[in-house]
Amino acid sequence: MRQDAAVASYEVNPEAIAHAERLIDARQYVLVSEWGRVQPRAEQENEYRKTHSWEDYAKWHLGLTEGAKDHTKARYAFVYGDFRRVHRMGLIACQYRAAEWRHKEIELAAHELLQRLDAVSG
Repeated sequence: MRQDAAVASYEVNPEAIAHAERLIDARQYVLVSEWGRVQPRAEQENEYRKTHSWEDYAKWHLGLTEGAKDHTKARYAFVYGDFRRVHRMGLIACQYRAAEWRHKEIELAAHELLQRLDAVSG
């Protein structure tokens, strides 16, 4: 697969990292899940947005799309949980996808969160 096509650029979302760390420390996580089945879809995102702020929505995304406007779904990338808990498989998916497309800062952020989760869940 060629990866030289135009690819979005992302910066790490520090609020999402802090939120994920708090959830992990509070043991609000799922260790085993089928991420492809539980990862939020557009319908779940829209339902969440009806009752939560954009800032709350942003906390669930490790990446901020460079150039995208704040308070749009396009701005937020690399979701790691189900809007209630961190999913270990969500972090793995973020790390894998970031590594695949060479988004090194996102990859490392997901890796560090995964290490924290594994240490806490022992």
